[in-house]
Amino acid sequence: MAEPVLEIRDLAKNFGALKATDGVSLDLRPGEIHALIGPNGAGKTTLMHQISGTLKPNAGSIRFLGQDVLPLGMAARSRLGLGRTFQISSLVPEYSALRNVMLAVQARQGSSFRFFANVMADAGLTDGAMAALSRVGLADRATVQAAELSHGERRQLEIAIALALGARAFLLDEPMAGMGPEGSKTLTGFLDALRAEAPILLVEHDMDAVFALADRISVLVYGRVIASGSVAEIRNDPAVRTAYLGEAS
Repeated sequence: MAEPVLEIRDLAKNFGALKATDGVSLDLRPGEIHALIGPNGAGKTTLMHQISGTLKPNAGSIRFLGQDVLPLGMAARSRLGLGRTFQISSLVPEYSALRNVMLAVQARQGSSFRFFANVMADAGLTDGAMAALSRVGLADRATVQAAELSHGERRQLEIAIALALGARAFLLDEPMAGMGPEGSKTLTGFLDALRAEAPILLVEHDMDAVFALADRISVLVYGRVIASGSVAEIRNDPAVRTAYLGEAS
């Protein structure tokens, strides 16, 4: 079996007496989608904050591509290739899709953020940004402002930015949030193909999408992983059905 791309062991985070993350261990393997599910307040986003580097755990370890990343902040983890999208978009809404991705290309190249009229003529930036947009199917929307894109297209743009930054794994926090059935179906197909680019740790409430996409599922309840396994194993686990899926055991 291939070595995990991302490995979390015995992670703990307390807020006073509240154990928001209580000894969580999980991993992400090459080419897979590992879904993290659980009821509201289970600690999923708090866990993602710790993995991405915006929140420091009290105990445990996080290794990415074999490297201990606990001492590193979010920017340093991003430079290593840990790409995150958020429940609330962090795009610059008044910028075009192309310009949003060009900022990521500039950051990866380590160049300063020059006046935009000058950088538009920089083929190294525009070509790299267009390549990322093409990979997520947004090449024909390059000149459209981020604010004018559909919800699903904004999610795809966030992923294009992560690709431009050299993502080796994705942390996706509720990408289906706010979408209707057609949008969810389209994004599900997109994420299914994206795993070939890099594995995905997916937090999602849309259980149809989770069951369609996930190779493995971990269930988080009150900060603890109560079950982890295949879709079939999670569907048939009595503890999961009682604690999360809302069925009597």
